[in-house]
Amino acid sequence: MSEELKKEEEKSLNFLEEIVEEDLATGKVKTVRTRFPPEPNGYLHIGHSKAIIVNFSLAGKYGGSTNLRFDDTNPVTEDTEYVEGIKEDIRWLGFEWANEFYASDYFEQLYLLAEDLIRKGLAYVDDSSAEEIAKMKGTPTEPGTDSPYRNRTVEENLQLFRDMRARKYKEGEKVLRAKIDMASSNMWLRDPLMYRIKYASHHRTGDAWCIYPLYDFAHGQSDAIEQITHSCCSLEYVSHRPLYDWFIEKLELFPSHQYEFSRLNMTYTVMSKRRLLQLVNEGFVAGWDDPRMPTISGLRRRGYTPESIRLFADKVGVQKRENLIDVSLLEFCVREHLNKIAHRRMVVFDPLKVVITDYAGDEEWLPSENNPEDPETGTRDIPFSRELYIEREDFMENPPKKFFRLSPGQKVRLKSAYIIQCDEVVKDASGNITELRCSHLPESKSGGAQSNIKVQATIHWVSLPHAITAEVRLYDRLFRVEDPANEDGDFKEYINPDSLQVLTGAFAEPALRKAKFDEHYQFLRKGYFYLDKDSSEEKIVFNRTTTLRDTWEKEKKKSS
Repeated sequence: MSEELKKEEEKSLNFLEEIVEEDLATGKVKTVRTRFPPEPNGYLHIGHSKAIIVNFSLAGKYGGSTNLRFDDTNPVTEDTEYVEGIKEDIRWLGFEWANEFYASDYFEQLYLLAEDLIRKGLAYVDDSSAEEIAKMKGTPTEPGTDSPYRNRTVEENLQLFRDMRARKYKEGEKVLRAKIDMASSNMWLRDPLMYRIKYASHHRTGDAWCIYPLYDFAHGQSDAIEQITHSCCSLEYVSHRPLYDWFIEKLELFPSHQYEFSRLNMTYTVMSKRRLLQLVNEGFVAGWDDPRMPTISGLRRRGYTPESIRLFADKVGVQKRENLIDVSLLEFCVREHLNKIAHRRMVVFDPLKVVITDYAGDEEWLPSENNPEDPETGTRDIPFSRELYIEREDFMENPPKKFFRLSPGQKVRLKSAYIIQCDEVVKDASGNITELRCSHLPESKSGGAQSNIKVQATIHWVSLPHAITAEVRLYDRLFRVEDPANEDGDFKEYINPDSLQVLTGAFAEPALRKAKFDEHYQFLRKGYFYLDKDSSEEKIVFNRTTTLRDTWEKEKKKSS
């Protein structure tokens, strides 16, 4: 865990922690029990990571426990693929749940609770169509109207509900509704649906059921069944809380209480599962784990670390008001962590050949530090030879006054190697520069007699005969505007056309031939990179996690 998170105890409490401490002090609860309740109908994104961290950290801080409960009440959209993906994401973030539950574990209990409400005269079977029910609900300023089926007898409702379960009706032919108040100012209390008929195979229960509880009925009752003391969710569920409380009161269940905090909204992306699914299905990205996606699997593939995401959530904090968090904060957090742990390596993206004309040897191996932030990582040996590659942008034939890198007659230091000077520029028939002929100062290595000679710039390089070829994927922000979901028109019109640039002919130092998936790399002067799953024996692929500095902020300042 990061040092910032270790200092959590020293910081002021957030409002959820204040509530928990008061509940423990007054004896309202003896132990804290939270839950993370995802629907297994898609992959988790960065917004879910905040909910995960809030729930697990809150229980963990006070010696409690957290359940993982899949709210699997819609068999049409759910899949075991999502279940396994969600579990992998939570574990990757560094958490382990006390119990793994499913709303489908409670289908029989929920059914019996629904029958209990019917017996109490608090639920009824409605034959109205979905359109008719929507029309009868009214508007926020006008009360709803009672369904013509609202006053059926308890006996009739019980029999109809049992017949629904017995597959005697078609989908949409009947629903079960709570009988609350069609004139309530809270639209969620206007006789909400509790059960509907769906002839779809469930990922866990198969075809055992043909009626399924609605989320708003299953969710709160599942919390009560598990005796969740603090049911933490996002602000959009504030208006649902009176409904959850009504069910718990009428059914005389464990008084699980809901507390709401702001969801995590972030710039230059979208968080809606529906919109993310559009991006995947319409081919704008290469899947749920495309490194441009805000999904946890996408961030992991891009090279983000669990520590950086937890630090991000810590800095964002827990509030009661909605806000839009700048993605630059997330990028700052990953830079902070990667700077401490990333191995330094040299990779040339746009190669220009350099020949050291006065270098007499065939090759030599020079030590270079793996990470100056962490001396314990030691050094590695990198090969040096007569022929090298440098970045094309590190040479200018006719440089401006403040260009300190390589140019005719000008000296630069090669990182961890010699000082060289450009003596000759070789061009092809079209006038393109193809090669630089340089000389070197043989005693200019670290510790040598000429090592103290001052030069204005140090550049990275690779030895040509030792270099390995790599594909480098330069990922950037997926959208070119801060809040694409709230722009005019289709949000996909605002996709950043430069969100991915693929370099197939980069040259890397040979140490990267042994790159590992559990290691992160800083390509000197280029950014932070991570090995991609598309790598093979024939091809090595790296994804850019983030740049060394916030280049977007710089561009924004230029244009303002």
